[in-house]
Amino acid sequence: MSAKQVVQPNEIARPAGAWSPAIVVTEPRRLVFVSGFTSRDDKGRVVCEGDISGQTRQVCENLKATLEAAGGTLADIVSVTVFTRDITQFDAIHAVRREYFPIEPPASTMVEVSRLVDERSLIEINAIAVLR
Repeated sequence: MSAKQVVQPNEIARPAGAWSPAIVVTEPRRLVFVSGFTSRDDKGRVVCEGDISGQTRQVCENLKATLEAAGGTLADIVSVTVFTRDITQFDAIHAVRREYFPIEPPASTMVEVSRLVDERSLIEINAIAVLR
């Protein structure tokens, strides 16, 4: 049995996006709490202004680099919280997330907010990972 197990109750609808209703971690592991990332590149510049797909991709790349530096991978992420300036961009955000979480996506919460740390930022994602 994998240390990470997706729970999909028959009593609720299957997720429309790239997320799982719940994740059960069956063995003690190292927890990694990843701060929220916006679409800043390695020089600290906001990239893909006005492009939610491009910003989501940069955020996922930032999460990936951070998890790898901690000794893990995106597959180790069990939960994310997504803050977006426009919830109507759900489909575009999840199209990119499916590229990064093709199987067993993390549990997820997405909320619309009025502003992020930089007015050019359209999305921010934080994460919790359980390293193998």
